[in-house]
Amino acid sequence: MRVFRWAGLAALCVLPLAPAQAQEGPLRIEITEGVIEPLPFALPTFIAETPDAGEWAGKITQVIADDLVGTGLFRRIPDSAFVEPVTEFTQTVSYANWKAVNAQALITGAVSAGADGSLTVKFRLFDVFSDAPLGEGLSLSGSQSSWRRLGHKVADAVYSRITGESGYFDSRVVFVSEAGPKNDRQKRLAVMDYDGANVQYLTDSSSLVLAPRFSPTGDRVLYTSYESGFPQIYQMDVGSVSRVPLPVPSESMTFAPRYAPDGSTVVFSASTGGNTDIYRLSPGGQPQRLTNAPSIETAPSYSPDGSQIVFESDRSGSPQLYVMPSGGGEPKRISFGPGRYGTPVWSPRGDLIAFTKQNEGRFHIGVMRTDGSEERLLTASFLDEGPTWAPNGRVLMFTRQSAGAEGQPALYSVDVSGRNLRRVPTPGPASDPAWSPLLP
Repeated sequence: MRVFRWAGLAALCVLPLAPAQAQEGPLRIEITEGVIEPLPFALPTFIAETPDAGEWAGKITQVIADDLVGTGLFRRIPDSAFVEPVTEFTQTVSYANWKAVNAQALITGAVSAGADGSLTVKFRLFDVFSDAPLGEGLSLSGSQSSWRRLGHKVADAVYSRITGESGYFDSRVVFVSEAGPKNDRQKRLAVMDYDGANVQYLTDSSSLVLAPRFSPTGDRVLYTSYESGFPQIYQMDVGSVSRVPLPVPSESMTFAPRYAPDGSTVVFSASTGGNTDIYRLSPGGQPQRLTNAPSIETAPSYSPDGSQIVFESDRSGSPQLYVMPSGGGEPKRISFGPGRYGTPVWSPRGDLIAFTKQNEGRFHIGVMRTDGSEERLLTASFLDEGPTWAPNGRVLMFTRQSAGAEGQPALYSVDVSGRNLRRVPTPGPASDPAWSPLLP
């Protein structure tokens, strides 16, 4: 081993190509917490196999390149360095020519456009130093409007084969789009591709909205709205943009919602009579109180298997993180470092919990084991808060607020090892990101 409009899109069809010619190679990036030298790869512009596919081929190739390079794990070799051009998808690979430009991996592909508005993308991945294909070639089909998704799916497949982990590029992020001065901030829900493309607005700015959260299937969003004058949880169908309030007692202020792994049960915070506790609402049932303390319990998040909930509580005198059984019960404190902890989120892998930490005038995004051990701070700034996990548990996205009267919130991402801090492009100020699962 060498170490180095989304609802309504045409369905994507994935088919293998020539499996008999493919074999597993030893090429693999091991992702660790140490310094990683980006793996150099060659990605010639995909071949246009029909007369009107040239523009699509160029755009799809660029999406693949941007996805891979954006991880910080890969470095693209410029086309100008190539010894030989790639003019046909079936062209025999001369491994010596790719070794000459120090390519570790080679990705070749082709795009064809159908008269019915469809696109078909084929690609192969080669381990240059092993002189062999790395996995099967694949063919993906979809509508021309889904060309970015086709590119993301190719990048996911390449990423997965080289790292051994699932990808996260074919996913979306729901967030709060902000506008106006700090003392009169307008907020509305928006959704976009993970890389900031294809922004769509789900609500107007007539009322304050907070804390959107995707369902495990990515078709619904929970969020908190102040349109009635106090916080109330709504559930929105993303495809139809229709919404309904969560069926909880109207005298309660409800907020901080999140889905259970089953996608139907919801856990949330409710404030009644001046006391804030965590509740669970199952389909067709009544809210069930899970905590009962005079302190503030909020920001619940399920473990991936649904057996436990991590949440924030100030029962010890300052905000700290606790874990309890999903049906309620005696919680166990897991945060013991200096400072205040909040907004915990369980990793999709189940091995880590991400959180916001405030200590000595600085805010951090951090991770710890589910028992509180091995705490690591990944960021530090004037204000970092509200982490959300990529579908593969490898990357975190969060809100970073700049200092000063003119300071604005923006979305950033960082690798779970603390590397590759990047700003996520949005049309304007943005906050409260929540990552979707991989799209079907």
